Amino acid sequence: MPIVAVVGPTATGKSDLGIALARRLGGEVVNADASQFYRGMDIGTAKLPPEEWGGVPHHLLDVLDVREEASVAAYQGRAREAFAAIRARDRVPLLVGGSGLYVRAALDDLQIPPTDASVRARWEARLEELGADRLHDELAARDPEAAANIPAGNARRVVRALEVVELTGRPFSATMPRREFVAPTVVLGLAIERADLNERIVRRIDRMWSSGLLEEVRRLDAQGLRDGRTASRAIGYAQALRQLDGELTEEEAKSETAAVTRKFARRQQSWFGPDPRIHWLPYDAPDLLDRALGVLGRAAPLR
Repeated sequence: MPIVAVVGPTATGKSDLGIALARRLGGEVVNADASQFYRGMDIGTAKLPPEEWGGVPHHLLDVLDVREEASVAAYQGRAREAFAAIRARDRVPLLVGGSGLYVRAALDDLQIPPTDASVRARWEARLEELGADRLHDELAARDPEAAANIPAGNARRVVRALEVVELTGRPFSATMPRREFVAPTVVLGLAIERADLNERIVRRIDRMWSSGLLEEVRRLDAQGLRDGRTASRAIGYAQALRQLDGELTEEEAKSETAAVTRKFARRQQSWFGPDPRIHWLPYDAPDLLDRALGVLGRAAPLR
């Protein structure tokens, strides 16, 4: 049985399908949602509590403190170690999540370029000085292919690309992952129409606030959330912090979270959509599990 991955935009039910497949196949879930790496970031990431796992072991959840920065390179190693350990137990690894680069790092032939905090800080200062559009112009001058693939609005990736160009003397585009699995893999994607996705996003955000997101963020703030470069910028958490600071009303915080989540979902669709290896299934199909098993059955014998 190959590695099975479940991907797609936020709020499409990836976690539920992953658990259902794991129970049917005798598998274990490996998390590929970057925000769910963080201990205590539960409500705002829609992290399923252990009592809803159906007895399925989960890996790479709650592995970082909110002050730590998530690293694609570190994740790649840990995910592949988890796959090997699951295989050694004669079980099926299921990678579940929508963080595109982390999914590719776990599954594909991806060489992680080096990083240097001082170089990155210099480019971040340049971003503050020039703004996102002009910094993107600098990337276009140094690496046109990378600039063509990274929108100016994704300032974090623009900074990362410029950091890599400076450190390696090579185009950032040369380090982009190839669509080549390092082990036999079947990827299932959950497809959703934009109107349905927007509606589900709004419902999820209402549920986050009514379930106690502000209390969760207040507790994490006391643990150093604002010191974390990655965690403090997570969707919902950044807005909740601003609400706690009095910069936003609750409705404004929720509205901004919805807008940012919609933008993030479009990026997820742009990331996964062009990959011809993904088998797309309607997220709301009443026979979704059977359809997923059918795809896997055509790819490899089921246990």
